Amino acid sequence: MTHPKYRAPAWLANPHAQTIWPRALMGLLPDYRRERWDTPDGDFIDLDWVDGPPDTPLLVLFHGLEGSSGSHYSRSIMRAVKAHGWHGVVPHFRGCSGEPNRLPRAYHSGDSDEIDWVLRRLHALDPHRPLYAVGISLGGNALAKWAGERREDAAGVVRAIAAVCAPLDLAVAGRTLERGFNRVYSAYFLRSMRSGALAKLARFPGIAERQRILRARTLYEFDDAVTAPLHGFRGADDYWRRASAKPHLPGIRAPALLLNARNDPFLPDRALPAANQVSRFVVPEFPAHGGHVGFVSGRFPGQLDWLPRRLIAFFEQIEAAARPVRGVRGEG
Repeated sequence: MTHPKYRAPAWLANPHAQTIWPRALMGLLPDYRRERWDTPDGDFIDLDWVDGPPDTPLLVLFHGLEGSSGSHYSRSIMRAVKAHGWHGVVPHFRGCSGEPNRLPRAYHSGDSDEIDWVLRRLHALDPHRPLYAVGISLGGNALAKWAGERREDAAGVVRAIAAVCAPLDLAVAGRTLERGFNRVYSAYFLRSMRSGALAKLARFPGIAERQRILRARTLYEFDDAVTAPLHGFRGADDYWRRASAKPHLPGIRAPALLLNARNDPFLPDRALPAANQVSRFVVPEFPAHGGHVGFVSGRFPGQLDWLPRRLIAFFEQIEAAARPVRGVRGEG
């Protein structure tokens, strides 16, 4: 299953337009089936499923920062998975499914232990069913970090992964989002994150300083005040260093598509990994355009079908290589 490289339409040349415009193309919400899992530490996560025929592969989608199964990329990818005749599932990171989670902790960019638990449980549901995993933005960083840390163990759980627009170097990405028009994105995320942190503080007094939450005007300030202490890091610098996936890319042992646009406002192309910074199992694909999880295609007003088709094409290549050869002359 071949697939053309991404080329932005002439009418959508600006990287910020490529990033923002997909919200106008949301499309219908897939017909999800929701399931709740209790976590080993007494919390819960919600998973939204699209069901396919028996004995077909499962594609797992880990969403981005403050994302969900309702994000534009989740909708387009899960609709494509359904149309392709596969199963699909979007596990929500804690607190992202529309209901506050039970514990003070939430989720973060390097939450590879949570990725590990989810994927191993999904694998255990049907060990013979091929399992493919996609991570978008924050979810892509966490997924790539997991694959690099677990190496051969990860390859025994998933058949292949794809990380899309992952902020592989969190320090570079975080500082980039503090400059120029990028501050619009930071402000957008911070509105939601600040509200969630204040609600959590009301339920769990003392987990953070209220004034620091209110004063946070950058992701660094918020992560230093909230994300880092809630998840066992010494501060934002320690969190960004230890949670970044980039140092773990040489450890990946499962086939992996690393898809980042070079004009992604969240991560400058100078921070993208070089060929000697990834393992031989990684397929780097860095088109010139696409923005941050944009990849709009076609005539105005555009479509969001390029990314789902690219992901399915990559996984179908792996799937085809894994199928037993049938009908070989001389068999029988």
